[in-house]
Amino acid sequence: MSIWFGEPTVEELNARHTGSLNEHLGIEVTELTEDSVHGRMPVDQRTTQPAGILHGGASVAFAESLASWGGYLTVDPARFHCVGQEINANHVRPGLPGTWVHGVATPLSRGRRSQVWDIRITDDAGRLVCVSRCTLAIVEAEPRR
Repeated sequence: MSIWFGEPTVEELNARHTGSLNEHLGIEVTELTEDSVHGRMPVDQRTTQPAGILHGGASVAFAESLASWGGYLTVDPARFHCVGQEINANHVRPGLPGTWVHGVATPLSRGRRSQVWDIRITDDAGRLVCVSRCTLAIVEAEPRR
């Protein structure tokens, strides 16, 4: 049974990236399963550090993007927003230029006021590059004026 509110599609999510950090970093949602968000991000001039490998901050931005999409998809967007509250990351292998990193975000806890997501980022060969945990706050949406 799906954890998503409604029936979201990958195409709808990617269409919402226009003008955002996700678009600037080349982050794409690639798949939605019943309980996870999958995505990818290129390791290129937008996402590398001066030493030429994947920048840890880009990995964190990728991880939080996937977790945030996951949180957003589990609540009624007319009533709630999901916002990042805390994130941590362990960088365990370099992402190499000219490749992609792939992320999978799955919920560890989905409460009424907060959610905790586990994000695993791997390289094209499936080797772990980064493991991250992101806490999202669930806040009431302000009425639109």
